[in-house]
Amino acid sequence: MTEVQELAAFVHQADSARMSAAAREQLKIHVLDTLGVAIGALDAEPISSIRGLLEDLGGTEQATMIGGGKSTAERVAFFNSALSRYLDFMDSYLAPKETNHPSDNLGAALAAAEMAGASGKTFLDALAVAYQVHTRLSDVAPVRDKGFDHTTQGAYAAAASAAKAMGLTAEQTANAIAMAGTANNALRVTRTGDLSHWKGLAYPHVAKEGTWSALLASRGITGPAQVFEGNKGFKETIAGDFSIDWSVEDLESVLRTIIKKHNAEIHSQSALEAALDIRSQEGFDAAKVGSVRLRTFDVAWNIIGGGEEGDKRNITTKEEADHSLPWMLAVALLDGEATPGQYTPERIVARDVQDLMGRVEISEDPEFSRRFPQHMPADLEVILADGTRLHSARDSYQGFHDDPLDWEGAREKFDALAAPFASHELRDSIAETVHTIDEHQVSDLTVLLAQVGTRRSSTPSSPNRREFSQETA
Repeated sequence: MTEVQELAAFVHQADSARMSAAAREQLKIHVLDTLGVAIGALDAEPISSIRGLLEDLGGTEQATMIGGGKSTAERVAFFNSALSRYLDFMDSYLAPKETNHPSDNLGAALAAAEMAGASGKTFLDALAVAYQVHTRLSDVAPVRDKGFDHTTQGAYAAAASAAKAMGLTAEQTANAIAMAGTANNALRVTRTGDLSHWKGLAYPHVAKEGTWSALLASRGITGPAQVFEGNKGFKETIAGDFSIDWSVEDLESVLRTIIKKHNAEIHSQSALEAALDIRSQEGFDAAKVGSVRLRTFDVAWNIIGGGEEGDKRNITTKEEADHSLPWMLAVALLDGEATPGQYTPERIVARDVQDLMGRVEISEDPEFSRRFPQHMPADLEVILADGTRLHSARDSYQGFHDDPLDWEGAREKFDALAAPFASHELRDSIAETVHTIDEHQVSDLTVLLAQVGTRRSSTPSSPNRREFSQETA
């Protein structure tokens, strides 16, 4: 067997019923979290543009878009993945030299499962497979330092999940994975320099292509059988040598996947926790902040702190703001939160945020770098104009793998993000269906998702609105 055939055998045999109870519960928590983040983005301008494009293109109604409307499975995979990606509030997996977002695969798994008339349990099988494939490839085959984007490993995961959801044979699954993996080796420029809409659409593209590859494979189209180990294959040209024994892999990687507490790039989470702690300390006054000094780990410094992936102080767009640690620290100190409400065009360029951002100094601490990714260390000092020094340090936060989010916490975040678009009754129905998805058809969930509104209610309500407010502070 070739390596992609071994991977396909794992995918074909995978069964979410054999997951530990803790992993299966966490997978459902991540589904609810991802749907909440997706619903919260329904009225974003790029999302409206994409919906309009899909409506103009038409096509066979195979799968449901969140917020209503149907299209072909691969187009719906793109749209729903774009929704779950836009706010940059999705889950994350931290490998030593790679960070990815396994929930990016929900769009492909959901669309493919609905198109195939699959059960909710099959949808869980497909999503569990995606989490395992995506995270394990990132563990052993990181590509960021070589100039490629983390969506590169995601192509294998998206195709695997779509193939599993469609019920393809092991041979068809191998072909789907081989085609998607061969064709989707993305450049890291997606997330460096001046950021564009493509930052949030690169993985939706992979979700679309993974679903399309599975559709092709279902009709007998073949892909390169030695995509991993072959002459000029993935190992030789990009990743270098690595090995995974898929015959002994389980479906437990979701337990090592983390959920964001703050609407910000994942490596900022503990630093933002420290900022909010300082803001609560006696004597703090945002108007009197003289300087802000953060020590952090190398990955945070390089990606969002101004290191190797470019300066993070020329901030004018949402895509740039949620990947700028100076900007995020400034807005958290000023507003007391980092939520979707902080990313309005007016707040992004507001004078107070821009000025304070210029007084943020960030440095890499080698000891902190050594402790990552088991910890996410941040040491923050705020010096006021009168010389007062306020300090806070954090290693993790609620949602990190050492303090995982429970169902109640996930429901609070879901309600807060979805409340402007869905009634309390509809949110209850969606959450209950997710929690018992293995007892449903996947269409039971997509019917509910079609009922979500695409325009924000003028009077949203939420049990935890302070933490996840949609309004500018």
